[in-house]
Amino acid sequence: MNNVNVCGCNRIAAVPGYNNLIMRWFVCLLFILGPVTVTASNVLRGHAIAMFDNEIPRYPEGFTHFDYVNPDAPKGGTLRLASQGTYDSFHPFIPKGNAVSTGSVETLLITSADEPFTGYGLIASTIEWPADRAWVIFHLRPQARWHDGVPITADDVVWSFETLVSQGKPQYRFYYSAVSTVEALDTHRVRFNFKESGNRELPLIVGQLPILPKHYWADRDFGATTLEPPLGSGPYRIKQFEAGRYTVQERVIDYWGRDLPVRRGLDNFDLIRTHFFRDATPIRLAIKAGDIDFRAENQAKAWAEDYKVPAVEKGWLKKELVPHRMPTGMQAFVMNARRAQFSDVRVREALGLAFDFEWTNRNLFNGQYTRTTSFFSNSDLASSGEASGEELAILERFRGQVPDGVFGQAFLPSVTDGSGWSRANLRRATALLQEAGWVVKDLKLVNGTSGEPFRFEILLVSPAFERVVLPYIRNLKRLGIETKVRLVDESQYINRFRQFDFDMIVWVWGQSETPGNEQQEYWSQQAAQTQGSRNLAGIADPVVDQLIELILQSESRQQLNQRTRALDRVLLWGHYVVPHWHIRADRVLYWDKFGRPTEPVRTGVMTSRWWFDEARAQALQRARQ
Repeated sequence: MNNVNVCGCNRIAAVPGYNNLIMRWFVCLLFILGPVTVTASNVLRGHAIAMFDNEIPRYPEGFTHFDYVNPDAPKGGTLRLASQGTYDSFHPFIPKGNAVSTGSVETLLITSADEPFTGYGLIASTIEWPADRAWVIFHLRPQARWHDGVPITADDVVWSFETLVSQGKPQYRFYYSAVSTVEALDTHRVRFNFKESGNRELPLIVGQLPILPKHYWADRDFGATTLEPPLGSGPYRIKQFEAGRYTVQERVIDYWGRDLPVRRGLDNFDLIRTHFFRDATPIRLAIKAGDIDFRAENQAKAWAEDYKVPAVEKGWLKKELVPHRMPTGMQAFVMNARRAQFSDVRVREALGLAFDFEWTNRNLFNGQYTRTTSFFSNSDLASSGEASGEELAILERFRGQVPDGVFGQAFLPSVTDGSGWSRANLRRATALLQEAGWVVKDLKLVNGTSGEPFRFEILLVSPAFERVVLPYIRNLKRLGIETKVRLVDESQYINRFRQFDFDMIVWVWGQSETPGNEQQEYWSQQAAQTQGSRNLAGIADPVVDQLIELILQSESRQQLNQRTRALDRVLLWGHYVVPHWHIRADRVLYWDKFGRPTEPVRTGVMTSRWWFDEARAQALQRARQ
């Protein structure tokens, strides 16, 4: 008896002489659980697909809406937002320009916000796949339409895949590298064939493919930036804009998917107006003045000190710390290991010892942050303690190829007394630098062979980060290292990190609860050689590649956790980054004129489920007058 539980149902392969009573019981069970149809050819079909066989989708076939929305939320009103930076394109799919989203691009599947990784049909109505997930077929909804009224077809899906992989950002080539072919079976069915079986994530991630209109791009250059808002199919489209200054998205009244269960209660504002500012200071002034409605604050000092205003004290401007249960990933100073001065792991470790988080957190952040100790922080995926079980067994395969530290306690960044003068850490750093062949001459750290001084540049795009970097530079100077800050505009910053043209940079690798193919773009040898990838550290380790492959072949969440922890240990002991900090909550401010469901979601704040409350807005206006 072969049991495979996908999307909440056990599938039993045909077994000669199998007891009819047991089979009748199983058929009844399928009707109870409901999401999947099992065919005689061992192919499964359902309205949803989960990552692992034993994960049952929360929402059965025929569900009317997600639990975390108000299905009767009124439509109307305007949400005014602010964004730091600028834009010069509405084409976010190519490695050119500084693009902004139009809110009009949709995917075959949509994931729910209250499950780790389960996809439900959006453009697709149902999904079909074999037990080994060697391929997947999406059945498109006949009513799916582009904004010009043309139906969305399987040809659009095939064209989107082929175009994004060949002309789009490098992330698409990495993310979909395991797809061998895509074929339109008919107008409303498209099949993705995979190079390998057993990669349980593949049907889900091809379901995340942005679907673009083939007929629209037929007489346009896909590889060029554009300020013509492209044709889409989603709940919003660009109504008006002024390049680099603002955009106005309008809700599409006749949007084809407005009554779908996965869309009910979402996308409730008639207009979403976004103003663009050069830095965060005018944004904070705008939220306090009531010129914008919502802000997610990302600076601890500002959160603690900048919002002591009457509007907050009177409750007109709400200031909330909203907990979430999502992995916080890794924010860090990233060393470009392609550079000669960072090629030695001992040097990278020494530079980590020079950062005084305890002093920084107390003096600059009002003690709000937790030190990040994992590339998968705030999750079960993070390594901790000593490796055991499958995690240890995996690491043993690579003994002699990985640092000895991975077999002991999990890596933890150095701790200081918070005084700002950590002699013990700096002494350890000096010893490591000497082992790596660097010596101090005339108070300068130089290469013991060539005499070349140790100097590098930290590339920044945010002026607010200078106050964090300068104390770090002070400690590096105590080691004899000459460090400079280079603050550049957003366009130059984007171009330089695409080309790996930096010594050290501040970066954030976001993570989900179900890591998968994106890890190849983050850490693989191929990504290290591909400009535009997110392997900014230049990690080129065959062991890391093998660990990523093991993650992709995980057959259960428990196995995924064990294998991800092994990868985490190897990355941490490679000392490619100087870990920063994280907070397990969203810091938000918003004017009291919105309604929102009381049901929290694991992802934290989600304004797409909010709505404009006319009564609250009028009461707020009267109070302010």
